[in-house]
Amino acid sequence: MEYLDLSNNQLTGAIPETLAELQNLRILNLSGNNLIGSVPEALKKRVLDNTLIMSLTGNANLCQANPCPQKKKPKKILIPVVTSILGFFLVLFGALAIIWLIKRKRIPESSERTLRSKNRSFKYGEVSRIIGNFGRVIGEGGFGKVYLGTLDNGTLVAVKMLSESSKQGYKEFHAEAQLLMIVHHGNLVSLLGYCNDSRHMALIYEYMANGNLMQHLLEDHLKVLTWNKRLQIAVDVAQGLDYLHNGCKPPIIHRDLKTTNILLNEDFRAKIADFGLSRAFASENHSYVSTCPAGTPGYLDPEFQSFGNLNKKSDVYSFGIVLFELITGQRATMRSQDGGLSMHILQWLIPIIESGDLQRIMDPRLQGEFDINSAWKVVEIAMSCTKPMAIQRPDINQVLIELKESLVSEARVLLK
Repeated sequence: MEYLDLSNNQLTGAIPETLAELQNLRILNLSGNNLIGSVPEALKKRVLDNTLIMSLTGNANLCQANPCPQKKKPKKILIPVVTSILGFFLVLFGALAIIWLIKRKRIPESSERTLRSKNRSFKYGEVSRIIGNFGRVIGEGGFGKVYLGTLDNGTLVAVKMLSESSKQGYKEFHAEAQLLMIVHHGNLVSLLGYCNDSRHMALIYEYMANGNLMQHLLEDHLKVLTWNKRLQIAVDVAQGLDYLHNGCKPPIIHRDLKTTNILLNEDFRAKIADFGLSRAFASENHSYVSTCPAGTPGYLDPEFQSFGNLNKKSDVYSFGIVLFELITGQRATMRSQDGGLSMHILQWLIPIIESGDLQRIMDPRLQGEFDINSAWKVVEIAMSCTKPMAIQRPDINQVLIELKESLVSEARVLLK
């Protein structure tokens, strides 16, 4: 085993020291869990020896200091008692949760005017205070403007306000909030709260410190994303999309995956945003879908544009375009070299790829600092995702496996 990714799995307990005995292990990702205790010395030694890349971010109770402060061990006699009590409450909680979900499904949608989620409802006055009376706009989307805010505990948040002129009304707002309340994954932007106060509607999300991916691929951005970071971003997005497609029942189709809907946290780990409206749209009749096409020009599935067939492979096509943007640093719709009419990125790419000239399409800001085998692998993955017919494209879980292989290939080069 060379690559072990256990991130965002809500794992608890201490890190097993036996992981250090996996001699071929080159990448170990344990970020985004609830691990405790200290990092085994054997693993620390491998990191210092540059034989292992290890990620531990997002484990608030894991001690990474050297040495860790000693804690008094609880008496062993209490362990069975505590375990039994904990087990009882877990079973009880699970049973109550199932009963609650069954009852919740029986409530007609028309009667669910109020979103039922404790400690997540905000009054309009509270929202206004959180965002400093609408002081700082950090974005704008289909709902309206997005503002930077701060909760009472100091947590930074992004507040999406529904503008009165927005085409998306209560039904869509309600659908997004309902969906985001129950859909949780480490590579999806988390909903922290909502406001449904008379005419004022808002969604309160976790704040992503490094903005969206598009901003970092623009030529005038000062800090250039390394090839390794681009690969990790691609894996992160594929993981989030895999959860929507294969981890949710029924599957959720994003419908508008693009670089501006991929947000980056302080560690440049990627999370998918603006996926909440997909279920509301999917439940509409076919005439509504066909007259109100989803997506953004440049990322739209050509089969969907021609026949109106929307499925998981439509998202896979959009993801393929995102991969090509990561590879080239170009936009999905780019200006022709003579500055004339815009052209689709595939019109420029495909002839060059067929000629075998990889260097010509790689983002020049990388300055050649990438593994050529890894780069070719990602190009091949992107090509398979952007096939004109949906049936020709792979499922996102297969794409994810291949991207992780490419990340391992790049890691081998970094370790040399």
